[in-house]
Amino acid sequence: MSDAYWQVFAVKYADRNARVRGDSFIFDDAHDAPHPMDYFMWLLRRGDQTILVDTGYDDAEGATRGRPILMDPGAALAPLGVRPDDITQLIITHLHYDHAGGLHLFPNAQIHLQAAEMAYATGPCMCHGTLQAPFTADHICEAVRRVYSGKVIFHDGDAQVAEGVTVHRIGGHSRGLQAVRVLTQAGYLMLASDAAHFYENFQARKPFPIVVDLQDMLDGFETLDRLATRPALIVPGHDPLVMQHFPEGPAAHIVRLDLGPQKDITP
Repeated sequence: MSDAYWQVFAVKYADRNARVRGDSFIFDDAHDAPHPMDYFMWLLRRGDQTILVDTGYDDAEGATRGRPILMDPGAALAPLGVRPDDITQLIITHLHYDHAGGLHLFPNAQIHLQAAEMAYATGPCMCHGTLQAPFTADHICEAVRRVYSGKVIFHDGDAQVAEGVTVHRIGGHSRGLQAVRVLTQAGYLMLASDAAHFYENFQARKPFPIVVDLQDMLDGFETLDRLATRPALIVPGHDPLVMQHFPEGPAAHIVRLDLGPQKDITP
């Protein structure tokens, strides 16, 4: 295997089963049918390089929102031989509570964030309760503290984080949402994060209901298609099917993504 390729792991730390399809898709005919959701972080590894994508959220946030976690994000990473203090490079796809709620758990991390996301999370849009709901003020304050301590690298659109790892602003779900493209043995893998919560979002072009710009979300599906080597290498941010389609990693809550899916992917 070439030294250029990254290993990529999806790490599940929570799930929420009391959901319906109306929570996942706009204009869905079976809006009241059950539709569970998983919550992930992603770990990238190449040689002695490690990059974490997103942080999950902790027990306190879970209690506040009535969405308990299965395990602490730090403990969830332990089977990969990673401790929170080991993380020095952290990509935050966007600042919603379930993606940036564990920032405080990774004190040594330099954070990669789209400038548009910080402007959105601290700007006039947060005067609207509907847009504010997926954010938690303490998480945003932690991100601002990281700015003042010199630990945030802001990006404006496409940017390289490391050789073989790039970020791409998608928007749509959140103003500065970024997806992550990773060079793997299977080809260019797209960690969609919430550019596509589920396979069905991008495969059937069905938008997710939490959205600040619907056109950006729809255009984002095209971007994911363009940047991935093939559609099977687009990994949605919350789909339980990810745990079924990819080979198991070093623990039952971890799957390995960089070898490609082990079965056909259908919604």
